Amino acid sequence: MEDDEPSTCGDHSGSGPRHADEVRPAESASPGRRQADGDVVILYGDGPLIQAKRIEELFAVRAAKGGQTILAFKTKNPFGYGRIVSGSDGAVERIVEEKDATDAERSISICNSGVICADAKSLFGLLAQVKNDNAKGEYYLTDVVRLGRAAGVVSNVVIGEETETLGVNSRAELAQAEALFQNRARLAAMEAGVTLIDPASVFFSYDTDIEPDVVIEPNVFFGPGVTVRRGARIHAYCHFDRTEVGERAEIGPFARFRPGTKLASKVKIGNFVEVKNAIMGEGSKASHLAYVGDVDVGARANLGAGTIVCNYDGFEKHRSTIGEDAFIGSDTALVSPVTIGDRAYTGTGSVITKDVPDGALGVARGRQVNLEGWADKNRAKKQKQKGPT
Repeated sequence: MEDDEPSTCGDHSGSGPRHADEVRPAESASPGRRQADGDVVILYGDGPLIQAKRIEELFAVRAAKGGQTILAFKTKNPFGYGRIVSGSDGAVERIVEEKDATDAERSISICNSGVICADAKSLFGLLAQVKNDNAKGEYYLTDVVRLGRAAGVVSNVVIGEETETLGVNSRAELAQAEALFQNRARLAAMEAGVTLIDPASVFFSYDTDIEPDVVIEPNVFFGPGVTVRRGARIHAYCHFDRTEVGERAEIGPFARFRPGTKLASKVKIGNFVEVKNAIMGEGSKASHLAYVGDVDVGARANLGAGTIVCNYDGFEKHRSTIGEDAFIGSDTALVSPVTIGDRAYTGTGSVITKDVPDGALGVARGRQVNLEGWADKNRAKKQKQKGPT
């Protein structure tokens, strides 16, 4: 449940006494929940860094020991956080807030994150007993631990990383959380066999999937929905969004990939190429200075420098096809929808508006005319008009 109370930069997601009345509506949102079997976990909308493995650990401890499981963290500076007070049996007796703690309790370094895993029936039963007889007149979620202890419901602790319990309630905290996430993602990628030449300059999304033996050079950005297959190399200054990169592909530098792009194995995309909603077959190439949008490119096809797929007429997007082993001459404009056949060529500088059959050459440009002596005559005329220098 998300809390709208302000916090300072670096605050922890559930370190304060979150409100029990924010959790209670979940019972009515799930009909029959109080009678249903199963466990629930309370998470916070402002805590994005808790890892899936930590949630699994909470459920595992609850399954093994019963009762409630609380996610806690250790910190060298526990000031302001709720402390976990345990009994002689090792189970949690209560959670005490900073202002209510004794000197001995303030020395406790194990703090509450606010995340709780519990049996649904037991949890909602305890929530119904929470009162607001405190200085703030609020229904403290942490009271379920004390009430559970009195009712014989044990509470056990899982210790997580301090950083994963951080809460985000400002732009500054969002940037702090992003930096922590990126560091985690970079380490995970390298541990999985990905080479990052300059890890600090590579940015991942939450779902970036990069297979082993990929090499990523500096200043690369991965937006959502990107997969990079084994053995690919990503050169510097590339940007990806909802794109699949095939095995042993060579990408960049300075290339951009927009949603819907699928690159097969051994594709080569060079500098200053933009690819959008395109499928490029195995071994196809666009080595430099091209826009490849809404097109299916066959295996081993080569798109020369300056190739533009003109996919948009101002109202609708149109799709083109380039066949296998086709050769698109430099500075060709393909006016979609158009089909370039297998093994076909287009002449350099052409504006192709009609299909080119298999094995044919398509040329669409003005016929060259040479006017003998024109340049010399024009230069002399201009110099005479300008006068002596």
